[in-house]
Amino acid sequence: MKCVKGLGFLWVAVLAAIFALSACDDSSSASSDETGTSSSSVVTSDLDDSSSSVDKKSSGNETSEKDKSSSSENMSSSSAKETKDSSDSKSSSSVKSGESSSSKKDNSSSSVNSSSSNKQSSSSVKSSSSSVKQSSSSVASSSSEYVPFDHSQTLGSIGQEGVYKTFTDSRNGRSYYYMEFKGVNRQGDSATVTAMAENLNIGEMVAGDKDQADDSKVERYCYDNDTINCDRYGGLYQWAEMMKLPSECNTKSCADSIKPNHQGICPDDWRLLTYDDFVVILNSNGNNHGIEGVRSTFGFGGYNTTGYSLVGAGLRRPTGEFKDCLGKETYWYYPGEILVDGEMFVLGSNTGYRDNSIYGPSNFNYTKLEGRSVRCVKSK
Repeated sequence: MKCVKGLGFLWVAVLAAIFALSACDDSSSASSDETGTSSSSVVTSDLDDSSSSVDKKSSGNETSEKDKSSSSENMSSSSAKETKDSSDSKSSSSVKSGESSSSKKDNSSSSVNSSSSNKQSSSSVKSSSSSVKQSSSSVASSSSEYVPFDHSQTLGSIGQEGVYKTFTDSRNGRSYYYMEFKGVNRQGDSATVTAMAENLNIGEMVAGDKDQADDSKVERYCYDNDTINCDRYGGLYQWAEMMKLPSECNTKSCADSIKPNHQGICPDDWRLLTYDDFVVILNSNGNNHGIEGVRSTFGFGGYNTTGYSLVGAGLRRPTGEFKDCLGKETYWYYPGEILVDGEMFVLGSNTGYRDNSIYGPSNFNYTKLEGRSVRCVKSK
């Protein structure tokens, strides 16, 4: 009995062991299926219908049910993956949107910076403009500080006290030195002329490349288009302008309009210098230096023994440019014209700072379109 009883116990133990082993195999099998299913859901998450049909044909009902469950799990896994992917996509989209936002922010910041740069640039322009204005102001200030030329410097001394007098031109308030010249005329007779010791400076400046064509006002040229030269040397005038005749008289004869003691653009009670006047001046005040006796000692190579004080006022050419002769030469017209072989000419003279003779009026082939100096003589 003891043996039977022990044998019965042994069988019970064997059966228990077999049951335990069977349970371990099922657990192992289930674990394998889950792993396979999991692997399938990862590798083949997007199963097509034909693949699903093949699986269904090769399996029984239990397998089919299991496949359905696996398929359901796969769909769930796929859905979860799609959801995750979608979420990741949205998250990625959000990131990109954020990047875009960041980009916009950067661009906006860039725009602000650009705007700031523009403002700075604008500020620089304003500053530059301000500098220009200040510079312009300085020029204006410099111009306003210009001191009119002291014409007494050109007069020199002829050894006489109180020889020079002054008068003021009421048209522009300008004062001129003048004096009396006692000399000899062309006929050898004693004569007296009261004339300016400075060149006339009256009128509105026009550019050298223009003709003095406005007959409603007096016009002048200033050497190199610089009014300082007018102040220092006087204005330059075309013949018709000097004569105060229509500008057309520069290109045609106006002999019938020339009057004795022609005033032209000289002030009231004064008239234009004639050749006869100049002869008296040239032979006045004991001058024995010829043309050098009428030129100023102020940079014009003369002795100025007469006191006439010619300065190197230069010349405006008929073609519109200024001859390079400022301080070196001076030219003037006389109030007359002459016909030679049917051609019309005007009378005039000129001299240079190195010349010992006067040119004209025998050299009368002068055009009326040059710009020349003007001297006025007191009317009797």
